[in-house]
Amino acid sequence: MIHITNRQDCCGCAACAQRCPKQCISMKEDAEGFLYPTVDTEVCIDCGLCEKVCPELNSGRERQPQKVYAAINKDEKIRLGSSSGGVFTALAEQTIDEGGVVFGARFDENWEVVHAYTETKEGLTAFRGSKYVQSRIGNAYKDAERFLRNGRKVLFTGTPCLVMGLKLYLGRDYDNLLTVDFLCHGVPSPKAWRLYLKEEVARMCDKNSASSHPKSLIPERDAPIVGISFRDKHSGWKKYSFALTLSKASAAGEKNTVSLSTLVENPYLRAFLANLSLRLSCYACPAKSGKSCSDITIGDFWGIARFKPEIDDDKGVSIVLDFAKGSVIEELDSVDIQPMNYEVSSVCGNFSHSSIYNGNRPLFFRHLGKRNIMRLFERYAYPCFFQRVMNVIERKLAQ
Repeated sequence: MIHITNRQDCCGCAACAQRCPKQCISMKEDAEGFLYPTVDTEVCIDCGLCEKVCPELNSGRERQPQKVYAAINKDEKIRLGSSSGGVFTALAEQTIDEGGVVFGARFDENWEVVHAYTETKEGLTAFRGSKYVQSRIGNAYKDAERFLRNGRKVLFTGTPCLVMGLKLYLGRDYDNLLTVDFLCHGVPSPKAWRLYLKEEVARMCDKNSASSHPKSLIPERDAPIVGISFRDKHSGWKKYSFALTLSKASAAGEKNTVSLSTLVENPYLRAFLANLSLRLSCYACPAKSGKSCSDITIGDFWGIARFKPEIDDDKGVSIVLDFAKGSVIEELDSVDIQPMNYEVSSVCGNFSHSSIYNGNRPLFFRHLGKRNIMRLFERYAYPCFFQRVMNVIERKLAQ
């Protein structure tokens, strides 16, 4: 029976809840906004299946990739709409072309992040781009298993811990399954995201109304969100921005208002990069160093200028760590790839190292929901001394 005594020992993958034959495990949100399993002990038959699929209890072995690539999608529109080089879209489109199904993270109607699937290329747009919030996995593992058993090809993308959870949940290999994770910094609190988004929308509405109607504030319902991008490239790939787009009704009709703030300016991104708002398990991730058992790991190729300056145009380059299925990448007609030495992956610290714990974290979460979140970010979103030293080292390596 799953019993969480230390919250650091749960990554929130929900494999236990989906595998339970009695459906007596539910995922409930704690005070920090993260989901943890709760067992109905009166229904539980103590079969032990939940423990067998837990990534924290079944750590994988460390692996090194068989091949490493720098990759760029040939379609510049797709590349600019992606977080890095657009490799996910290339893999996903190939899966759809072969009659398959693609799983990934998208925003729901409330702009919270959930895991879902699509069987169409049109549906891939919602999965493209990073979402710096922990995804609610729901029944994605069950859905993936159903498609796999029916002989459909499945591309499953997610954080390393989610991919690890899927592999343990399935309990066997499938030739029609391709798993792709990414170089993960950690997953921020959905509660912190909800509070930030609410305050930012209110700020934008107040600001816009003050310029033309100083005595009349625009209700949030009159300025619905129509777009969010954590990795907007208007200021370039390396100095990406957070973009929030609202649609405001006026006498002249609908008008979009966009708020752009760079990663240095944006308080939510600063908290993320300072390791302030992350799940506790992210400071001791069980899926680092290839332990997730993914087929492919993708991410931003920071430092590409040191190795391939001729392709560094500040529009995004992906690094691809291929563990078993190199032909999948090499056969993508829509992607330009450059084989690299494994040593270049040393610029990608998120592959092997967990995020450094921020000592301000307890204070931040103690006040979360009780005080203005912007002020909490301003007060606590700065890295500890050791983290600042490591950041300097990483920047030097990336130059």
